[in-house]
Amino acid sequence: MTFLWPEALVLLAAIPLLAALYAAALRRKRSAALRYPGLERVRIAPGWSLRGHVPPLLLLLALGTLFIALARPAAVMRLPSRYETVILAMDVSGSMRATDVSPNRIGAAKEAAKAFVAEQRPATRIGVVAFSDTATLVQAPTRNREDILAAIERLAPLRATAIGSGILVALKAIFPDLEVDLGAGSLRGADGAAPGKPPLKPTAPGSYGSAVIILLTDGQNIAGPHPVEAARLAAERGVRVYTVGIGTDQGEIRLSDGWTMRVLLDEDTLKHIANITRAEYFNAGNALDLKKIYRTLNSRLATEGNEIEVTALFSAAASLLVLLSGLLSLLWFGRIL
Repeated sequence: MTFLWPEALVLLAAIPLLAALYAAALRRKRSAALRYPGLERVRIAPGWSLRGHVPPLLLLLALGTLFIALARPAAVMRLPSRYETVILAMDVSGSMRATDVSPNRIGAAKEAAKAFVAEQRPATRIGVVAFSDTATLVQAPTRNREDILAAIERLAPLRATAIGSGILVALKAIFPDLEVDLGAGSLRGADGAAPGKPPLKPTAPGSYGSAVIILLTDGQNIAGPHPVEAARLAAERGVRVYTVGIGTDQGEIRLSDGWTMRVLLDEDTLKHIANITRAEYFNAGNALDLKKIYRTLNSRLATEGNEIEVTALFSAAASLLVLLSGLLSLLWFGRIL
């Protein structure tokens, strides 16, 4: 649990002080009873019975709960999520030919993606973005599973890796009115809105509940806009970008002149992308891992963890404790403390 205004928690220091004042008041009553031992009423006063301490104790608990409510507590809760659109942004750079993941990286990625598509509910629209040295929307978001699977099957390794371009094109697939400039590595205009459209105001990262991007890559970004800058644009629109890194340290591809080149995975960048968009990063070292990751993503998309302010719950609890204290005091002693 976190607090949006943690400074208010300092008020909890008043609870022990109030408890000490209550104890001092009881001692004064005992002293008075000793001075006037003939008064039977003093000996049966509510303050002398265990039951007599319950209402004041409830009031102290209510006050403490109210102080916690003033600090505006927030908790992460798993809530049902119904994403209308899922964009699969898939790396089709030349390094996806590496065979360290069986049968090769591109083949494993395609099979896992097709299995993921098959598990989505019929109402979910799915789009496919392919990126190498640039990015292309190869399948606009649709509910037609045959078109989606055919687009995935057509994917083939090309050239370099432009992760940032993949994110920007995926973002435009979600918001068609955005003007994407892959050459500049940004959205045209300060707010990314098309000419004549009202400006878009940034929203909280991860707050957009209608669409999500799943980005899969096996290498380092060597072309196009910087991936982190593209991810920030997605974060400003509340879109989560889940990242999947595929491959091992043994991955390599053969060049045309007989040389081989080791393919390195930039996990730090992928983790950063996931972090700033309030999503998660996954690493797949083999085809089985990749399928498990897509199954995990499927469950993540079904229920999202959202931080929700629970001030009202603590306020309600404080009110109930005050009410209970008053009712018990009235029932037992015929008056409210």
